[in-house]
Amino acid sequence: MRLALKPGLLPVWRDNDTLQIGIDPRRAVAITGIGRVAALIGLLDGSRDRQAVISAARAHGIAADTADRLISLLAAAGVLDDFPAGTLRTLPDALRTRLAPELATTSLAHGDGDGGARALARRSATYVRVYGAGKVGACIATLLAAAGIGHVACRDTGTAFAADLAPAGLCAADIGEPRSAGAARAVGRSAPETRTDDDTRRPDLAVLAGSHGPELAAGLLADDVPHLTAAAGEAIGIVGPLVIPGRSACLRCLDMARAERDPAWPMVLAQLIGRQLSTPACDCVLATSVAAQASAQVLTFVDRGGRADAVTNGTLELVLPDWQWRRRTWAPQPGCGCGGARARAGRRGRAAAAAGSGQRHMDGEPGE
Repeated sequence: MRLALKPGLLPVWRDNDTLQIGIDPRRAVAITGIGRVAALIGLLDGSRDRQAVISAARAHGIAADTADRLISLLAAAGVLDDFPAGTLRTLPDALRTRLAPELATTSLAHGDGDGGARALARRSATYVRVYGAGKVGACIATLLAAAGIGHVACRDTGTAFAADLAPAGLCAADIGEPRSAGAARAVGRSAPETRTDDDTRRPDLAVLAGSHGPELAAGLLADDVPHLTAAAGEAIGIVGPLVIPGRSACLRCLDMARAERDPAWPMVLAQLIGRQLSTPACDCVLATSVAAQASAQVLTFVDRGGRADAVTNGTLELVLPDWQWRRRTWAPQPGCGCGGARARAGRRGRAAAAAGSGQRHMDGEPGE
């Protein structure tokens, strides 16, 4: 293990005796009274373990107990990483350089003390299949690959058209070619080490980009594959729900809820299957925004070991020209056979029992 200040935080001096680590007050920590022991900060560069830092500090006149207390203080403040050196050695230099911002970001965002090592391991071992390789789907694939997802495959039987092109996805050379092949090439340009073959292995997560028939979602549900939807049209972007089979609202639950509010919805839905507009109202910025939001939710799901509360039992929606994401809650429907409503009732029952016994219940309702 090697000690280092979190690379995403810049150390600056507030005065002669106060060191601030980080600039934005939502992340920054100020340490006062640091005085002459400030030399220890320069030793926290990831090249030494704790004992080696303490030993090196002696050469700067810093007592071992003082160095140890400062290290503990920095660790408690959440600005210190203890990155496994073995993890770094397994990465080629180019890949380590490319993923450094990903590691720095996840380390700060999730408060990890391992420099993002656990997130990196999870991402590299994850297989995501994206259904739909158009303007949104191809962008999702490239973003996930660039973020370190080890296996990203796109499944799309269509041909690429000029309207499918986007800076982070398909390019002009893909026009007239299969969209899935173009998406694989896009992934290869941004993350050449990423696997792109669409094998028969069960993916860890599926992303449904665009419009798909109900049989796809039903098959994923039956195969116990978590799946996230992402779509853009009519100048509106929608990400979610994330369907965790047997635990959360599924896509049929959403249609049942819509039908309760709008009795004509089943007839409308039947007309949507297999139909696509030749000119969808989804410009490049909207498509990229949806792809970025969907990718963020996928990475949250991977990094947090199967949780992404913002889109579990909910959707994130962006209506132009507002450009502000808003969340809508969708409850699992008791009349649906997906099991989400039973799981929800079970969680609430356990929470009520724990509250009645005076115990603290930690298994909260996801997404609510």
